[in-house]
Amino acid sequence: MTWRRATRLSRHALVALAAAAVGAVPTSAASTPLSSAPQPPQAGSLGLRLVDAPAIARNDPRAQIYIVDHLAPGTVINRQIEVSNTTASTAHIILYPSAASIDKGSFLGASGHTPNDLSTWTSVFPGASDVPAGGRVVSTVTIAVPTDAAPGEQYGVVWAETRSAPTASGGVIQVSRVGIRLYLSIGPGGPPAANLTIDSLTAKRSPDGRPLVVAAVHNSGGRALDLNGSLQLSAGPGGLSAGPFLATLGVTLAIGDTEPVIIALDKRLPAGPWDVQITLRSGLLERSAHATITFPAAGASASINTTTARHGWVPPLSAHLAVDFILVGLAVLIVLVVRRQSRRAGRPRAV
Repeated sequence: MTWRRATRLSRHALVALAAAAVGAVPTSAASTPLSSAPQPPQAGSLGLRLVDAPAIARNDPRAQIYIVDHLAPGTVINRQIEVSNTTASTAHIILYPSAASIDKGSFLGASGHTPNDLSTWTSVFPGASDVPAGGRVVSTVTIAVPTDAAPGEQYGVVWAETRSAPTASGGVIQVSRVGIRLYLSIGPGGPPAANLTIDSLTAKRSPDGRPLVVAAVHNSGGRALDLNGSLQLSAGPGGLSAGPFLATLGVTLAIGDTEPVIIALDKRLPAGPWDVQITLRSGLLERSAHATITFPAAGASASINTTTARHGWVPPLSAHLAVDFILVGLAVLIVLVVRRQSRRAGRPRAV
């Protein structure tokens, strides 16, 4: 009888891993969440990173770690990826594309050679390499979009896979994979606009008493989103401020989906009330919302509907300072005008 066993492999950049033994359940039938938490490669592991990105996306953080592009039908692109081996021995690495999907806030890479449209358009050369201990190998990912490709966004993953050597007794063969996400939008012209709304904020307590803020986030644009961000507290009891607190990473929103983004706070925080500002980002997209909340003793408070702003909310103190600067500026202007009129009034008239 054969069986599956999950093992752990370190991650590189915003690239996720998956490792499973070959067993009764085909690996191609399973999907593995690809993490979006940045971690450097650790000793004794495999790493995979994107080497280049399109010049047009040089300021987009997502395009520096994933293959993200918008292509017209009939277009061919090439991207270079690098496999690193920090183990103590040579590793035989196989590189290949597979299908991926987004489900309930997670980007899922299909294990094995599971096909979808994007994976059939994608090839990797060289597709296999012996990477020496401490060595690196660069391969080229080519995506050739057919001329009759349907418009829309496609998801995939390029896996770097290594397998343990089979034993004479026929025991478990361990398969380890590390992957790079593919986000490809198909259609004429420029890419669809990305957008999101922060629809509500909810104050909660975790079972161990930690205060939480849960934001309901809706993908209202035309591209999938990988969310990160932070939350700031101000105007708390006694004028306290706290933060920023980082949002839980790993939330990927498919087009049209709404998912929670959770921010865990410090247990020592008083219940409130607090003025809360949350700012969420995906690539170059940034949106903010604010509300006044009080943390319950247990469970969850009623959700507070919010309005999403394209730019960060200006806290009350900053707003007062801005008004003060405006008033000072007006006062200076009035003084200058009065002086100028006085000088004119004091000049002798021509006879």
